[in-house]
Amino acid sequence: MKLLFDQNLSFKLCWDVADLFPDSRHVRGLGLMEADDRAIWDWARHNGFTIVSQDADFADMAMLLGPPPPK
Repeated sequence: MKLLFDQNLSFKLCWDVADLFPDSRHVRGLGLMEADDRAIWDWARHNGFTIVSQDADFADMAMLLGPPPPK
């Protein structure tokens, strides 16, 4: 599983979980710090990532759209 950490979480989490989830990324390293939630959602969907966030908007989007499936 590849995790994508949202801007409201520390980029250091990628290092903390590297042994369990080595392909994890943070939006900061992808140039998505200023991206809106839908752009992050679409990036995650197209690249096979699971979004990790404290932002309730992603939970709302998952209820409406279902989880972003890998491509």
